[in-house]
Amino acid sequence: MDSTRPASATMLRRPFLGGEAGVANHKSALKRIRQSETRRKRNQHIRSRMRTMVKQCREALDAGDAQKAGEAFRVAERELRRAATRGVIPRQRADRSIGRLAKHLHALSQG
Repeated sequence: MDSTRPASATMLRRPFLGGEAGVANHKSALKRIRQSETRRKRNQHIRSRMRTMVKQCREALDAGDAQKAGEAFRVAERELRRAATRGVIPRQRADRSIGRLAKHLHALSQG
């Protein structure tokens, strides 16, 4: 390990497709790297949970059970709105996804 670099800079290197990312040299840049990594993990968790709930809703709609689909829709809607509120996805995308799921749910409950 190069003794001129602080240990924290070496630990915060993140590999990317072309090799290793550049290492920040300033205190504020190191903090920005830490913040970005924390936010990336939080966003990844929110996005993953949202996708899982939407997938479960679609499966319930495909199964044809209106009651189960209604419950799954409420959970999926809550996760989509939460993701939009936290800035993980755009608000319009959340509204569009909710509208499409609601349309399928309505068609299922009508016939």
